[in-house]
Amino acid sequence: MGAIQDRLAAPVSLSRRQWIVAAAAATGGLIAGPQDAIAATEDGLSHAAEAIHQEPTFKASPERVYQALMDAKQFQKIELLGAAMKSIDVMSKPAEISREAGGAFTLFGGYIVGRHIELVPNRRIVQAWHEESWPEGIFSIVRFELTEQGTGTKLLFDHAGFPAGAGEHLAVGWKLNYWEPMGKFLA
Repeated sequence: MGAIQDRLAAPVSLSRRQWIVAAAAATGGLIAGPQDAIAATEDGLSHAAEAIHQEPTFKASPERVYQALMDAKQFQKIELLGAAMKSIDVMSKPAEISREAGGAFTLFGGYIVGRHIELVPNRRIVQAWHEESWPEGIFSIVRFELTEQGTGTKLLFDHAGFPAGAGEHLAVGWKLNYWEPMGKFLA
């Protein structure tokens, strides 16, 4: 974990386009991983990669939802309302979230680390995302797309490129540690 955090803390010199290309390459490398982990055709194209798509709604503006995800102090409050609080010490290492594209973030007491690939204020967040239990160097891609829906916000969420077999755990985790506590926090 220390090596990952050291790499994430290193100065960022890549352009946004270079980050997107690097993240896409990392995700592609994961999906085209060991043949016994993912079924692939002879040309290496996988048809068995898992992905998560969820569409939670919140009684708050897109600006407010964006701030809840991007402001470390606000996100720390969301962490304290989530299910992870019962098994992870989120107080000893508070959430850290850069507000810059290419910047690093550390969440849930260091259990989740990554970098922002793209930030479009109040509309979109795309992140390279790593869970502590995954092998070093494995990052998935998460995308939060915020759209106004009446007086609230619909969040179109996609998560792909995570290790095979992790989908069910992650899908439940997003609900219990993001959407439900965010709904409470934003109410």
